[in-house]
Order: sequence, then structure tokens, then C-alpha cells
Amino acid sequence: MRSPRQVAKSWIGVATNGNLPRRPGPRRLGHPSECAGHPPDDPGRARTRRILVIPLVSHPDFARLHPTGSHPERQERIAVLHERFPDFAQPRPATVEEILACHDLAYVETVRAVAEQARTVHLDPDTICTPTSYEAALLAAGAAIDAVERGGFALARPPGHHALPGRSMGFCLFGSAAIAARFAQRELGARRIAILDWDVHHGNGTEATFMDDPTVLFVSLHQWPWYPGTGGPESGNESTIDIPMPAGSGDAEYVEAMEVVVEPAVRAFEPDLLIVSAGFDSGVGDPLGEMLLTEDGFAELARRAGGLCGRIAFVLEGGYNLATLPGFVAATLGAL
Repeated sequence: MRSPRQVAKSWIGVATNGNLPRRPGPRRLGHPSECAGHPPDDPGRARTRRILVIPLVSHPDFARLHPTGSHPERQERIAVLHERFPDFAQPRPATVEEILACHDLAYVETVRAVAEQARTVHLDPDTICTPTSYEAALLAAGAAIDAVERGGFALARPPGHHALPGRSMGFCLFGSAAIAARFAQRELGARRIAILDWDVHHGNGTEATFMDDPTVLFVSLHQWPWYPGTGGPESGNESTIDIPMPAGSGDAEYVEAMEVVVEPAVRAFEPDLLIVSAGFDSGVGDPLGEMLLTEDGFAELARRAGGLCGRIAFVLEGGYNLATLPGFVAATLGAL
């Protein structure tokens, strides 16, 4: 029997340089009323999406801390989400011990020390550290932990899936989803954890954290070639599945990837917990991606993810179009 990674490689098609086979027809999923067995909508009635109230975890400080000016990863990302979703549980900050489950002490101390200098610096070409960034990153990791405990959705910043064990990268300071996974193993009795990352960028930090850990399955759907340049057709191992997708992939391509690769792999792994690194920069119109996922597409991804494990949590990663981000999050919530 072929391993999940072998299935992924054969489906991607290494011989075609990683280009997905394309299905004919539109890239968006039809509204349920457009499918067989459903009557058409009344053209005079606006479509509505049912929102299932699942626990949201956030904090007013995410719209205040870690000010980055005109940087794409800025406070307004959370401000627009709080306007749409004003009710949420407030998390505690993660402890340093919890951060150290995934990061080197020297690196954590560097972030803390830089923040204490009371000035704004770049830790790397893309990642800003301000006097309140360390506080914000601890709180973001705490939100991910809280979401795992509640089975909820962490609306937090800064994102985390590029953060490597020993350094920052790609707007990310601490790997919130990875930290929450380790917390679940140590404190909640979860032995096997799957992490599904649908951000437009490869989750190289999460992958590096768990590359040699057979108790964590990491699956990444991402644009390739694209930043950070990792996650190509030849990458990964038996517990890491990278699914590089060409620019312009939309709802149909993502659903096919879920059907053919992600769902069989996660089911075979039999996780006790599924964490979704929910990046919405794979949505149509995002300034940092070239993908075409719609609200219907995100809803379908969430619906399929929700059927893979009895315990699931979501952690916000990217998503930089302030006009579309709230709708993408609402569509995801409404599918669960």
C-alpha cells in the first residue's frame, strides 16, 4: 500500500514540475441551491449563511499590541474581525515553559530582550518586533492553547506558522499552532495530532518543528513556487505531507486536494486532535497570494476538516485583505 506522501507525490505529478491536474469548468463551488435536489433561490431573497456558534477566542489587545504601521500584518486585521465577531472568550498568555516546547530558549530571550529595548526593529526582513510584540506573541500562543481546550477558533495575531525553533520568519514570532499541539499532548492527553495548514504560504516553521515526530502529522496546502520557497514536490517525509499548488488554484482544486490526499491521510493517521492553521491569504483578492478560494471554498474546506476528527480547533494565520477577511472567517465558522 502506498503511503500518504506517495499518494500526494503521484497526484501532484512531479514529472509536470508540480503542476496540478486541472479539472474543466469553473473554480468556485456552487451554492447548495445550485446543486441537484435543491430548489433555486428566490431571486428576490438574499442568500444567508447559517452561523453555528462555536467558541471564539480573542482579546482586545490584539488590535492594540504589536503595532506595525502599514505592514501587511497589522492591527486592523483583528479590528475588522472584532467588528464582525464582538463576542469572544479572552485567553491567558502562554507561559515561557509552553513556548519552550517548540522554541529555543536563546531565541525566546532574544525576542523578549529586543522588545524591552523600547524601540521597533526588524528581526528579519519581514518580521517587525516592537516594545509590545513579545507580549502579543505570548497572548497569541495562549489563544491557540485556549482554542484547543475549548474546541474553538483563535482570532489572534501575530501569526505563527513560519516561526522556526530558533528564529523569526515571515511575520511570525512564536509558532502558536505548534505550541498548542504540544500543550494538547502534554496536558490534554492527545497522543496523535494532525495539523492542516491552508495558508497560501507553506508552513515551514510548523513543519520544521515536527519533521521527525511520528506523533504529529503536518499537511500543508500552499501556492508553489511562492514564499518561503519550501514545500515543493520533493519535500516532506512520512509524517509531513506538502501539497504544492499552482497560482490560480481555486475552490475545485482545493477540494480535489482534500478528497484525494488530505482526507485519506488524516483518516489513516487517526488523530486525537486536528488543528487547522487557517490562513485566508489563499482567498481571492489577497495582496500576498495568487489563489482564488472563495467563501464557498473555505466553507467546504472547513466542512471536510470538521468531518476528519472529533476534536478540532482553528488558529488564524494569514489573510491580509481587510475587506474579505471577515467574510472568509464567517464562511468557515458557518460550515462547522
